[in-house]
Amino acid sequence: MSFGFLGIQFGFALQNANVSRIFETLGASKDELPILWLAAPVTGLLVQPIVGYYSDRTWHPKWGRRRPFFAIGAILATIALFAMPNSTALWMAVIMLWLLDASINISMEPFRAFVGDMLPNEQRTSGFAMQSFFIGLGAVIASALPYLMTNWFGVENVTSDGSIPDSVKWSFYIGGIAYFTAVMWTVFNTKEYPPDDIEKLRSENAEIGVFTGLKESFMGIFKMPKTMVQLAFVQFFSWFALFAMWIYTTSAVTSHIYETSDTASALYNEGADWVGICFAIYNGIAALVAFLLPVVAKKLSRKMTHLIALVLGGLGLLSMYFISDPNLLLVSMIGVGIAWASILSMPYAMLSSILPSNQMGYYMGVFNFFIVIPQIVAAGILGFLLKTFFGNISIYALIIGGFSMIIAGFLCIFVDDNEITNDDAKN
Repeated sequence: MSFGFLGIQFGFALQNANVSRIFETLGASKDELPILWLAAPVTGLLVQPIVGYYSDRTWHPKWGRRRPFFAIGAILATIALFAMPNSTALWMAVIMLWLLDASINISMEPFRAFVGDMLPNEQRTSGFAMQSFFIGLGAVIASALPYLMTNWFGVENVTSDGSIPDSVKWSFYIGGIAYFTAVMWTVFNTKEYPPDDIEKLRSENAEIGVFTGLKESFMGIFKMPKTMVQLAFVQFFSWFALFAMWIYTTSAVTSHIYETSDTASALYNEGADWVGICFAIYNGIAALVAFLLPVVAKKLSRKMTHLIALVLGGLGLLSMYFISDPNLLLVSMIGVGIAWASILSMPYAMLSSILPSNQMGYYMGVFNFFIVIPQIVAAGILGFLLKTFFGNISIYALIIGGFSMIIAGFLCIFVDDNEITNDDAKN
Protein backbone atom coordinates (compact mmCIF):
# COMPACT_ATOMS: atom_id res chain seq x y z
CA MET A 1 0.00 0.00 0.00
CA SER A 2 2.68 2.49 0.97
CA PHE A 3 5.49 1.63 -1.46
CA GLY A 4 4.25 4.14 -4.03
CA PHE A 5 5.09 6.91 -1.58
CA LEU A 6 8.76 6.03 -2.11
CA GLY A 7 8.38 7.26 -5.69
CA ILE A 8 6.18 10.23 -4.86
CA GLN A 9 8.80 11.45 -2.44
CA PHE A 10 11.47 11.38 -5.14
CA GLY A 11 9.48 14.10 -6.87
CA PHE A 12 8.61 15.99 -3.70
CA ALA A 13 12.15 15.92 -2.28
CA LEU A 14 13.81 16.94 -5.55
CA GLN A 15 11.37 19.83 -5.73
CA ASN A 16 11.97 20.96 -2.14
CA ALA A 17 15.77 20.72 -2.25
CA ASN A 18 16.39 22.11 -5.75
CA VAL A 19 13.65 24.46 -6.96
CA SER A 20 15.07 27.53 -5.17
CA ARG A 21 18.46 26.60 -6.61
CA ILE A 22 16.98 26.38 -10.11
CA PHE A 23 15.12 29.68 -9.69
CA GLU A 24 18.24 31.50 -8.42
CA THR A 25 20.34 30.01 -11.23
CA LEU A 26 17.81 31.36 -13.74
CA GLY A 27 18.01 34.84 -12.22
CA ALA A 28 15.49 35.02 -9.36
CA SER A 29 16.33 37.31 -6.43
CA LYS A 30 15.86 36.32 -2.76
CA ASP A 31 12.73 38.42 -2.29
CA GLU A 32 11.19 36.91 -5.46
CA LEU A 33 11.60 33.30 -4.29
CA PRO A 34 8.42 33.08 -2.15
CA ILE A 35 6.22 34.46 -4.95
CA LEU A 36 7.74 32.08 -7.49
CA TRP A 37 7.12 29.18 -5.09
CA LEU A 38 3.47 30.26 -4.85
CA ALA A 39 2.72 27.92 -7.75
CA ALA A 40 3.08 24.90 -5.49
CA PRO A 41 0.51 25.71 -2.77
CA VAL A 42 -1.99 27.31 -5.15
CA THR A 43 -1.91 24.13 -7.23
CA GLY A 44 -2.52 22.08 -4.10
CA LEU A 45 -5.40 24.33 -3.07
CA LEU A 46 -7.12 23.67 -6.38
CA VAL A 47 -6.23 20.04 -6.96
CA GLN A 48 -6.32 18.27 -3.59
CA PRO A 49 -9.98 18.70 -2.57
CA ILE A 50 -11.21 17.97 -6.10
CA VAL A 51 -9.14 14.80 -6.37
CA GLY A 52 -10.21 13.72 -2.88
CA TYR A 53 -13.88 14.33 -3.65
CA TYR A 54 -13.86 12.45 -6.94
CA SER A 55 -11.67 9.60 -5.73
CA ASP A 56 -14.38 8.87 -3.14
CA ARG A 57 -16.88 8.60 -6.00
CA THR A 58 -14.76 6.53 -8.38
CA TRP A 59 -14.99 2.77 -8.73
CA HIS A 60 -13.69 0.47 -11.41
CA PRO A 61 -13.89 -3.34 -11.07
CA LYS A 62 -10.21 -3.71 -12.03
CA TRP A 63 -8.55 -0.42 -11.05
CA GLY A 64 -10.54 0.37 -7.91
CA ARG A 65 -11.10 3.78 -6.37
CA ARG A 66 -7.76 5.47 -5.65
CA ARG A 67 -5.36 3.71 -8.02
CA PRO A 68 -6.47 5.49 -11.24
CA PHE A 69 -5.42 8.76 -9.61
CA PHE A 70 -2.08 7.26 -8.55
CA ALA A 71 -1.35 6.31 -12.17
CA ILE A 72 -2.40 9.61 -13.76
CA GLY A 73 -0.32 11.59 -11.27
CA ALA A 74 2.72 9.37 -11.84
CA ILE A 75 2.65 9.85 -15.62
CA LEU A 76 2.34 13.64 -15.39
CA ALA A 77 4.95 13.97 -12.62
CA THR A 78 7.47 11.95 -14.62
CA ILE A 79 7.05 14.32 -17.57
CA ALA A 80 7.52 17.34 -15.29
CA LEU A 81 10.64 15.89 -13.63
CA PHE A 82 12.29 15.37 -17.00
CA ALA A 83 11.32 18.83 -18.24
CA MET A 84 12.02 21.10 -15.24
CA PRO A 85 15.85 20.96 -15.15
CA ASN A 86 15.90 21.74 -18.88
CA SER A 87 14.18 25.09 -18.35
CA THR A 88 16.08 27.87 -20.06
CA ALA A 89 14.09 30.76 -18.59
CA LEU A 90 12.58 31.51 -15.20
CA TRP A 91 8.99 31.46 -16.48
CA MET A 92 9.53 27.96 -17.89
CA ALA A 93 10.73 26.68 -14.51
CA VAL A 94 7.68 28.21 -12.80
CA ILE A 95 5.32 26.49 -15.26
CA MET A 96 7.09 23.18 -14.66
CA LEU A 97 6.68 23.70 -10.90
CA TRP A 98 2.92 24.09 -11.46
CA LEU A 99 2.81 20.86 -13.44
CA LEU A 100 5.02 18.94 -11.02
CA ASP A 101 3.13 20.02 -7.92
CA ALA A 102 -0.27 19.34 -9.50
CA SER A 103 0.90 15.87 -10.52
CA ILE A 104 2.29 15.09 -7.07
CA ASN A 105 -1.02 16.16 -5.51
CA ILE A 106 -3.02 13.95 -7.88
CA SER A 107 -1.02 10.95 -6.67
CA MET A 108 -0.41 11.88 -3.06
CA GLU A 109 -3.82 12.95 -1.76
CA PRO A 110 -5.57 9.63 -2.56
CA PHE A 111 -2.66 7.76 -0.94
CA ARG A 112 -3.66 9.34 2.40
CA ALA A 113 -7.22 8.13 1.99
CA PHE A 114 -5.96 4.74 0.78
CA VAL A 115 -4.61 3.82 4.23
CA GLY A 116 -7.87 4.96 5.84
CA ASP A 117 -9.81 2.81 3.36
CA MET A 118 -7.79 -0.35 3.89
CA LEU A 119 -6.97 -0.41 7.62
CA PRO A 120 -9.11 -0.51 10.78
CA ASN A 121 -8.74 2.43 13.17
CA GLU A 122 -6.43 0.64 15.62
CA GLN A 123 -3.91 -0.03 12.81
CA ARG A 124 -3.92 3.40 11.18
CA THR A 125 -1.19 4.94 13.33
CA SER A 126 1.10 2.13 12.17
CA GLY A 127 -0.18 2.46 8.61
CA PHE A 128 0.60 6.16 8.39
CA ALA A 129 3.95 5.52 10.11
CA MET A 130 4.78 3.04 7.32
CA GLN A 131 3.95 5.77 4.80
CA SER A 132 6.34 8.06 6.70
CA PHE A 133 9.06 5.42 6.42
CA PHE A 134 8.77 5.17 2.64
CA ILE A 135 8.50 8.97 2.36
CA GLY A 136 11.70 9.32 4.39
CA LEU A 137 13.53 6.62 2.47
CA GLY A 138 12.65 8.09 -0.92
CA ALA A 139 13.56 11.59 0.20
CA VAL A 140 16.95 10.53 1.56
CA ILE A 141 18.01 9.21 -1.83
CA ALA A 142 16.38 12.00 -3.86
CA SER A 143 17.71 14.87 -1.72
CA ALA A 144 21.26 13.51 -1.86
CA LEU A 145 21.25 12.82 -5.61
CA PRO A 146 22.94 16.06 -6.81
CA TYR A 147 25.70 15.60 -4.22
CA LEU A 148 26.11 11.94 -5.14
CA MET A 149 26.14 12.72 -8.86
CA THR A 150 29.05 15.12 -8.33
CA ASN A 151 31.09 13.41 -5.62
CA TRP A 152 30.53 9.76 -6.51
CA PHE A 153 30.05 9.82 -10.26
CA GLY A 154 31.95 12.93 -11.29
CA VAL A 155 29.01 14.73 -12.90
CA GLU A 156 29.62 18.49 -13.14
CA ASN A 157 27.75 20.71 -10.64
CA VAL A 158 28.93 23.99 -12.20
CA THR A 159 28.39 25.18 -15.77
CA SER A 160 30.42 27.71 -17.70
CA ASP A 161 27.33 29.60 -18.89
CA GLY A 162 25.56 29.69 -15.51
CA SER A 163 22.81 27.28 -16.59
CA ILE A 164 21.36 24.42 -14.50
CA PRO A 165 24.17 21.94 -13.74
CA ASP A 166 24.22 18.41 -15.14
CA SER A 167 24.21 16.98 -11.60
CA VAL A 168 20.74 18.49 -11.06
CA LYS A 169 19.49 17.37 -14.47
CA TRP A 170 20.51 13.74 -13.97
CA SER A 171 19.03 13.77 -10.48
CA PHE A 172 15.66 14.79 -11.89
CA TYR A 173 15.83 12.14 -14.63
CA ILE A 174 16.51 9.42 -12.05
CA GLY A 175 13.73 10.84 -9.89
CA GLY A 176 11.24 10.66 -12.75
CA ILE A 177 12.01 6.99 -13.38
CA ALA A 178 11.79 6.17 -9.66
CA TYR A 179 8.48 8.05 -9.29
CA PHE A 180 6.81 6.20 -12.15
CA THR A 181 8.18 2.77 -11.22
CA ALA A 182 7.29 2.84 -7.51
CA VAL A 183 3.78 4.25 -7.94
CA MET A 184 2.90 1.83 -10.70
CA TRP A 185 4.16 -1.05 -8.55
CA THR A 186 1.52 -0.12 -5.96
CA VAL A 187 -1.11 0.28 -8.69
CA PHE A 188 -0.51 -3.23 -10.04
CA ASN A 189 0.08 -5.01 -6.72
CA THR A 190 -2.75 -3.84 -4.47
CA LYS A 191 -6.47 -4.47 -4.44
CA GLU A 192 -9.13 -2.21 -2.96
CA TYR A 193 -12.31 -3.04 -1.12
CA PRO A 194 -15.40 -2.25 -3.23
CA PRO A 195 -18.02 0.23 -1.96
CA ASP A 196 -20.70 -1.22 0.31
CA ASP A 197 -23.37 -0.35 -2.25
CA ILE A 198 -22.06 0.12 -5.79
CA GLU A 199 -25.49 0.86 -7.25
CA LYS A 200 -26.08 3.60 -4.68
CA LEU A 201 -22.69 5.12 -5.57
CA ARG A 202 -23.57 5.11 -9.26
CA SER A 203 -26.95 6.66 -8.55
CA GLU A 204 -25.40 9.44 -6.45
CA ASN A 205 -22.79 10.13 -9.13
CA ALA A 206 -25.55 10.46 -11.75
CA GLU A 207 -27.42 12.98 -9.56
CA ILE A 208 -24.37 15.08 -8.64
CA GLY A 209 -23.03 17.15 -11.52
CA VAL A 210 -19.48 18.37 -11.93
CA PHE A 211 -20.19 21.87 -10.61
CA THR A 212 -22.04 20.53 -7.58
CA GLY A 213 -19.06 18.33 -6.84
CA LEU A 214 -16.65 21.25 -7.13
CA LYS A 215 -18.82 23.38 -4.86
CA GLU A 216 -19.00 20.64 -2.23
CA SER A 217 -15.22 20.20 -2.41
CA PHE A 218 -14.47 23.82 -1.57
CA MET A 219 -17.35 24.37 0.86
CA GLY A 220 -16.18 21.42 2.96
CA ILE A 221 -13.95 23.79 4.91
CA PHE A 222 -17.12 25.08 6.63
CA LYS A 223 -18.30 21.57 7.58
CA MET A 224 -15.22 20.26 9.36
CA PRO A 225 -15.60 18.16 12.52
CA LYS A 226 -14.33 19.72 15.76
CA THR A 227 -11.11 17.67 15.90
CA MET A 228 -10.37 18.58 12.30
CA VAL A 229 -10.70 22.29 13.12
CA GLN A 230 -8.32 21.92 16.05
CA LEU A 231 -5.80 20.03 13.93
CA ALA A 232 -6.12 22.69 11.22
CA PHE A 233 -4.40 25.25 13.48
CA VAL A 234 -1.60 22.79 14.21
CA GLN A 235 -1.20 22.11 10.50
CA PHE A 236 -1.16 25.81 9.64
CA PHE A 237 1.86 26.67 11.79
CA SER A 238 3.63 23.37 10.99
CA TRP A 239 3.46 23.87 7.24
CA PHE A 240 4.25 27.58 7.43
CA ALA A 241 7.53 26.52 9.05
CA LEU A 242 8.21 23.79 6.50
CA PHE A 243 7.58 26.12 3.57
CA ALA A 244 9.96 28.72 5.03
CA MET A 245 12.58 25.99 5.29
CA TRP A 246 12.09 24.67 1.75
CA ILE A 247 12.18 28.14 0.18
CA TYR A 248 15.10 29.63 2.09
CA THR A 249 17.46 26.88 3.26
CA THR A 250 19.57 26.98 0.08
CA SER A 251 19.86 30.76 0.20
CA ALA A 252 20.40 30.79 3.98
CA VAL A 253 23.12 28.13 3.97
CA THR A 254 25.02 29.50 0.97
CA SER A 255 24.97 33.09 2.28
CA HIS A 256 25.12 32.57 6.08
CA ILE A 257 27.62 29.68 6.19
CA TYR A 258 29.36 29.56 2.78
CA GLU A 259 29.21 33.38 2.52
CA THR A 260 28.37 33.61 -1.18
CA SER A 261 25.37 34.53 -3.33
CA ASP A 262 27.08 33.97 -6.68
CA THR A 263 25.04 31.13 -8.20
CA ALA A 264 27.72 30.48 -10.85
CA SER A 265 30.48 29.94 -8.29
CA ALA A 266 31.79 26.57 -7.19
CA LEU A 267 31.30 27.57 -3.53
CA TYR A 268 27.59 28.34 -4.01
CA ASN A 269 26.99 25.03 -5.75
CA GLU A 270 28.96 23.19 -3.06
CA GLY A 271 26.66 24.78 -0.47
CA ALA A 272 23.55 23.97 -2.51
CA ASP A 273 24.67 20.34 -2.77
CA TRP A 274 25.19 20.27 1.00
CA VAL A 275 21.62 21.47 1.48
CA GLY A 276 20.58 18.34 -0.38
CA ILE A 277 22.58 16.26 2.11
CA CYS A 278 20.91 18.12 5.00
CA PHE A 279 17.51 17.36 3.53
CA ALA A 280 18.53 13.74 3.05
CA ILE A 281 19.51 13.54 6.72
CA TYR A 282 16.24 14.94 8.04
CA ASN A 283 14.32 12.59 5.79
CA GLY A 284 16.49 9.66 6.89
CA ILE A 285 15.80 10.51 10.52
CA ALA A 286 12.10 10.67 9.65
CA ALA A 287 12.22 7.20 8.08
CA LEU A 288 13.77 5.73 11.24
CA VAL A 289 11.61 7.65 13.70
CA ALA A 290 8.47 6.59 11.83
CA PHE A 291 8.73 3.16 13.43
CA LEU A 292 9.11 4.63 16.93
CA LEU A 293 6.16 7.02 16.74
CA PRO A 294 3.42 4.39 17.24
CA VAL A 295 5.29 3.08 20.30
CA VAL A 296 5.68 6.55 21.80
CA ALA A 297 2.09 7.45 20.93
CA LYS A 298 0.82 4.36 22.72
CA LYS A 299 2.62 5.53 25.88
CA LEU A 300 2.03 9.28 25.72
CA SER A 301 -0.96 9.71 23.32
CA ARG A 302 -0.79 10.82 19.71
CA LYS A 303 -1.20 14.53 20.41
CA MET A 304 1.57 14.63 23.05
CA THR A 305 3.87 12.73 20.72
CA HIS A 306 3.15 15.30 18.01
CA LEU A 307 3.75 18.19 20.45
CA ILE A 308 7.21 16.90 21.42
CA ALA A 309 8.18 16.22 17.81
CA LEU A 310 7.18 19.69 16.62
CA VAL A 311 9.04 21.46 19.42
CA LEU A 312 12.19 19.47 18.56
CA GLY A 313 11.76 20.47 14.91
CA GLY A 314 11.41 24.13 15.82
CA LEU A 315 14.55 24.02 17.94
CA GLY A 316 16.38 22.39 15.04
CA LEU A 317 15.49 25.28 12.73
CA LEU A 318 16.41 27.91 15.32
CA SER A 319 19.80 26.30 15.93
CA MET A 320 20.86 26.89 12.30
CA TYR A 321 21.37 30.60 13.06
CA PHE A 322 24.20 29.78 15.49
CA ILE A 323 26.10 27.40 13.19
CA SER A 324 29.19 28.25 11.14
CA ASP A 325 30.43 24.72 10.40
CA PRO A 326 28.30 23.07 7.66
CA ASN A 327 28.73 19.66 9.29
CA LEU A 328 26.87 20.83 12.39
CA LEU A 329 23.79 21.46 10.26
CA LEU A 330 23.29 17.71 10.29
CA VAL A 331 22.65 17.93 14.05
CA SER A 332 19.95 20.54 13.43
CA MET A 333 18.38 18.20 10.91
CA ILE A 334 17.77 15.56 13.60
CA GLY A 335 15.09 17.71 15.22
CA VAL A 336 13.62 18.62 11.84
CA GLY A 337 13.49 14.94 10.87
CA ILE A 338 11.63 13.96 14.04
CA ALA A 339 9.08 16.70 13.37
CA TRP A 340 8.72 15.70 9.71
CA ALA A 341 8.02 12.07 10.61
CA SER A 342 5.29 13.15 12.99
CA ILE A 343 3.78 15.71 10.59
CA LEU A 344 3.41 12.97 7.98
CA SER A 345 1.61 10.56 10.27
CA MET A 346 0.14 11.80 13.56
CA PRO A 347 -2.36 14.39 12.23
CA TYR A 348 -3.69 11.89 9.68
CA ALA A 349 -3.95 9.12 12.26
CA MET A 350 -5.91 11.43 14.58
CA LEU A 351 -8.08 12.68 11.74
CA SER A 352 -8.93 9.29 10.27
CA SER A 353 -10.34 8.21 13.64
CA ILE A 354 -13.26 10.62 13.35
CA LEU A 355 -14.05 10.53 9.61
CA PRO A 356 -16.79 8.47 7.91
CA SER A 357 -15.21 5.83 5.68
CA ASN A 358 -17.21 6.82 2.60
CA GLN A 359 -15.90 10.41 2.79
CA MET A 360 -12.29 9.72 3.72
CA GLY A 361 -10.84 11.11 0.50
CA TYR A 362 -13.12 14.15 0.56
CA TYR A 363 -12.17 15.18 4.09
CA MET A 364 -8.49 14.40 3.55
CA GLY A 365 -8.64 16.77 0.58
CA VAL A 366 -10.33 19.46 2.65
CA PHE A 367 -7.79 18.93 5.44
CA ASN A 368 -5.03 19.59 2.95
CA PHE A 369 -6.30 23.17 2.66
CA PHE A 370 -4.33 23.64 5.87
CA ILE A 371 -1.20 22.46 4.17
CA VAL A 372 -1.52 24.83 1.23
CA ILE A 373 -3.06 27.92 2.91
CA PRO A 374 -0.05 28.43 5.23
CA GLN A 375 2.25 28.01 2.24
CA ILE A 376 0.33 30.73 0.40
CA VAL A 377 0.57 32.97 3.47
CA ALA A 378 4.31 32.24 3.75
CA ALA A 379 4.80 33.04 0.07
CA GLY A 380 2.93 36.29 0.54
CA ILE A 381 4.68 37.63 3.65
CA LEU A 382 8.14 36.05 4.05
CA GLY A 383 9.74 38.07 1.27
CA PHE A 384 8.18 41.27 2.66
CA LEU A 385 9.31 40.49 6.22
CA LEU A 386 12.87 39.75 5.18
CA LYS A 387 13.15 42.82 2.97
CA THR A 388 11.48 45.19 5.46
CA PHE A 389 12.79 44.04 8.83
CA PHE A 390 15.76 41.71 8.30
CA GLY A 391 17.86 43.30 5.56
CA ASN A 392 16.92 40.54 3.10
CA ILE A 393 19.01 38.03 5.10
CA SER A 394 17.62 34.55 4.44
CA ILE A 395 18.61 32.90 7.73
CA TYR A 396 15.90 34.91 9.51
CA ALA A 397 13.24 33.08 7.51
CA LEU A 398 14.41 29.87 9.20
CA ILE A 399 14.18 31.54 12.60
CA ILE A 400 10.59 32.59 11.85
CA GLY A 401 9.90 29.02 10.76
CA GLY A 402 11.38 27.64 13.98
CA PHE A 403 9.11 29.73 16.18
CA SER A 404 6.14 28.82 14.00
CA MET A 405 6.79 25.09 14.47
CA ILE A 406 7.06 25.46 18.25
CA ILE A 407 3.71 27.29 18.30
CA ALA A 408 2.22 24.40 16.29
CA GLY A 409 3.50 21.97 18.91
CA PHE A 410 1.81 23.68 21.82
CA LEU A 411 -1.47 23.97 19.89
CA CYS A 412 -1.62 20.15 20.03
CA ILE A 413 -2.68 20.49 23.67
CA PHE A 414 -6.11 21.70 22.51
CA VAL A 415 -6.79 18.79 20.12
CA ASP A 416 -9.52 16.29 21.08
CA ASP A 417 -8.08 13.02 19.82
CA ASN A 418 -10.61 10.20 19.46
CA GLU A 419 -7.85 7.63 19.91
CA ILE A 420 -8.83 3.95 19.97
CA THR A 421 -6.35 1.58 21.54
CA ASN A 422 -6.10 -2.13 20.92
CA ASP A 423 -7.86 -2.78 24.25
CA ASP A 424 -10.72 -0.50 23.23
CA ALA A 425 -10.99 -2.26 19.87
CA LYS A 426 -11.30 -5.64 21.58
CA ASN A 427 -14.13 -4.33 23.74
